[in-house]
Amino acid sequence: MTQNRARTVFLLAHTGRPAAIRSAELVVKGLLREGIGVRVLEYEAADLPLPEEVELVSEATPQCLEGCELLIVLGGDGTLLRGAEFARASGVPMLGVNLGSVGFLAEAERDDLDKVVDRVVTRSYEVEERMTVDVVVHRNGDIVHTDWALNEAAVQKAGAEKLLEVVLEIDGRPVTGFGCDGIVLSTPTGSTAYAFSAGGPVVWPEVEALLMVPISAHALFAKPLVTSPNSVLAVELLPHIPPGVLWCDGRRTFELPPGARVEVRRGAVPVRLARLHHASFTDRLVAKFALPVSGWRGARH
Repeated sequence: MTQNRARTVFLLAHTGRPAAIRSAELVVKGLLREGIGVRVLEYEAADLPLPEEVELVSEATPQCLEGCELLIVLGGDGTLLRGAEFARASGVPMLGVNLGSVGFLAEAERDDLDKVVDRVVTRSYEVEERMTVDVVVHRNGDIVHTDWALNEAAVQKAGAEKLLEVVLEIDGRPVTGFGCDGIVLSTPTGSTAYAFSAGGPVVWPEVEALLMVPISAHALFAKPLVTSPNSVLAVELLPHIPPGVLWCDGRRTFELPPGARVEVRRGAVPVRLARLHHASFTDRLVAKFALPVSGWRGARH
């Protein structure tokens, strides 16, 4: 049953998690009680105890968010990245509630559900844009694949037996070449994800930059590189090696043939995130990684 309401929110949840099912029920009831409509994917609704007033849509397309003011996502990092796909394609801001372990993209934790509902009802949130990357794969001068990423595009070896042999390029000039397990081409948002695990630097979200981080490289010069946000990064696979694989945000994959060239540049379309807090990224970093800060005294005033 669908009711005509002045305001509508889209809800996306990891229905395989009991915590997500309970959280979805609380959020939906809270929003409906305040007169805000809720829209859910039909196949997810089958696993959720939802009231009849919830609007169901059958196809997961950007158009299914038409008329929605916000996309609320309940889940871990994978679900949040899935939500980012909807947010980028539709332009609707995403508000993430972390039900997983780290959840740097999330703005709230599972204990904050009442606060989330209150902030949505009163429109007490701000929207910030996060930089993305556009990815183009060339072979023999032809474009064979295009993609995008919010966190990173990772060029990796396809099997465990041999290294990936690559040459790195920045702004049309070669930098170095070596054998490695892969290369992570990251945004600042992705600096705390795969790039961090590969030994890359943590980059504050307001810094506009691109990162190139080698994975287990067999070379003396294989340090992470941070470039201008307007740079074009490229990874060329040598023609005599076995195929590699391209992963975008760990969700979308493409097999890279020998001799393929992967180009990454600043994305034309950002992802919009709804923010509830004004807490600094430093505080978020300390909390998410449980960093030891005991003994800190701060500046004297």
